[in-house]
Amino acid sequence: MNKILVVDDQYGIRVLLSEILQKDGYEMFDAANGPQALNLVKKDRPDLVLLDMKIPGMDGLEILRRIKEHDETIQVIMMTAYGELNLINEAMSLGAVTHFAKPFDIDDIRDVIRKTLKKEELVR
Repeated sequence: MNKILVVDDQYGIRVLLSEILQKDGYEMFDAANGPQALNLVKKDRPDLVLLDMKIPGMDGLEILRRIKEHDETIQVIMMTAYGELNLINEAMSLGAVTHFAKPFDIDDIRDVIRKTLKKEELVR
C-alpha cells in the first residue's frame, strides 16, 4: 500500500484529500506545517507528498528541499493558490514532479498520483 503525506496549513484541504485518497486505497498522513511534515517523512517514509507552496513558518520550497535531502526518491507534487511561475520553476528544479493550482480538480490529482506512483514502482 502506497503512503501519501498531505502538507497544507488549511485543515479542509488536508481532510478532503486524505478522505478521498484513503478510499482509493492509500495509507494517508497529514501535516499542517513544516516541522510536522519532516517528522512524518522521517518516521513513516511516504512514497508521495502533496505539498502546499505557501505554509506559514517554513514555506513549501524549504520543506521540499529538506524532504529531498532526507530521501530523494520521495515523489513530491506541489499545490499552490498562487500562479507564481518563479516559485513553481524553483520547485521543479528541486525535484518536484509537477504542480497543481488551487482550486484543483480532484480527479486530475488522483490521476497524476496514480501515474506518478506507477512510474515510481516501475523504476524500483
